[in-house]
Amino acid sequence: MAAPGKCLLVTGAPGVGKTTLITRVFEALKASNPNLKVEGFYTREIREGGGQRVGFEVVTLDGQTAPLASCTISTSDSLRWPTVGRYKVDIASFESLALPVLQVKEDTDLYIIDEVGKMELYSSSFLPAVLKVLASNVPVLASVPIPKFGRDFPGVARVKNHPGAKMYMLTASNRDAIRDQIPTNPHEEVRRCKNLKF
Repeated sequence: MAAPGKCLLVTGAPGVGKTTLITRVFEALKASNPNLKVEGFYTREIREGGGQRVGFEVVTLDGQTAPLASCTISTSDSLRWPTVGRYKVDIASFESLALPVLQVKEDTDLYIIDEVGKMELYSSSFLPAVLKVLASNVPVLASVPIPKFGRDFPGVARVKNHPGAKMYMLTASNRDAIRDQIPTNPHEEVRRCKNLKF
């Protein structure tokens, strides 16, 4: 059985600030302990002229980037890519960057996964990698989408139902308060699970 709080999940409506919160947690943890070993990735919007969103990219915690989805790409390969809304999902590009950082290493202190969502779950290798991380002794901080029409994607449901998972519902009215609360939680869980001295 996983320790309570081992898996901290952030959810909320699109654009509410899940990625901002997760990157802030990462920065706070690294500032409090520069030797902390944190693995994972977050997703970031790609915007072009006039600030219009044209896609998303995956960003590893050491700053490597790769395309995740785009509404402007038009190649012979992209015709076969799955779509989410108006975006075509580049599964191969996503997997090339996200899967290596999700390889379980027991000397890792925390995994960050932003997000476990519909685009990412088009990769048949992604959910098994996430579940292996969850089955390890390493704490996880992840974001998941809010249920659409009251139902989670099966992969999202598996993560949310993981023993020890704790959910934070982010809204426009509570996000600042939660941002002040959540940075201490992964810190405490890392310390408890790994016996680190902070």
